[in-house]
Amino acid sequence: MATVYFSSPIMQKNKKVEAIAGQRSTLLGVAKANKIQIPFECEDGNCGSCLIKVTHLDGERVKGIMLTDKERVVLKSLGVLSKTEEEKASVRDLPPTHRLACQTIVPDEDILVEFTGEPGGSGADD
Repeated sequence: MATVYFSSPIMQKNKKVEAIAGQRSTLLGVAKANKIQIPFECEDGNCGSCLIKVTHLDGERVKGIMLTDKERVVLKSLGVLSKTEEEKASVRDLPPTHRLACQTIVPDEDILVEFTGEPGGSGADD
């Protein structure tokens, strides 16, 4: 079981959701099921409109989450995937800070998901 906290300026308050890790649910799917309005257009990882910022809340125990080639290309085109994060994702399967909600599977750890409410906006570091 993972606890996912969603935070956005378009929400009246943060929302805490219990999600079952390993069911192959994406963060966008969990958000939609809980009426959390992360912007999205294609749901296929091509457009970048569901850009989010993910903070792992379990300290140093970050779980490896595969970054797909499609997601890597989109994140690079949006300018939110640094060379260091790309290398960590490729070599050690360590997830980058910014992800696409439609491509990110719920991990078996507690996370904070931030988004601006604008397509392609990811939260605090924008």
